[in-house]
Amino acid sequence: MPSYSEILEINTKGYCDIVDITGRVEKAVYNSKITNGIVVVFIPGATAGLTTIEYESGAIQDLKEAIERIAPENIHYSHDARWGDGNGFAHVRAALIGASLSIPLIDKNLSLGTWQQIVCIDFDNRHRRRKIVVQVCGD
Repeated sequence: MPSYSEILEINTKGYCDIVDITGRVEKAVYNSKITNGIVVVFIPGATAGLTTIEYESGAIQDLKEAIERIAPENIHYSHDARWGDGNGFAHVRAALIGASLSIPLIDKNLSLGTWQQIVCIDFDNRHRRRKIVVQVCGD
């Protein structure tokens, strides 16, 4: 089965910065020359995650507020007590969201819904240059 891999790089601001990467993933799929299969998107690291959402300001704000309610930034985290880096909340948030997505590829198109975009969320407490792995497998 043919496969293709590409590394995307993005700059993020941290603190729940949500970046739409759909177009970049679509370009990687185009570069792959694969018509049908599966696209896996993965972010290495323990303080960022990947998900899908309608990328519009209301939904983005709602997601940020929900994440804050689930894993608040300003509470005690044992990670912070041990390491002193202040990003325990980022580790918990990233674990809850997850580091990868699998998206069916049909006739050279990602099988996303009409209002569904792929987003990277950087939860860390500082800006970062993130690498995102896109792997396309199929025929």
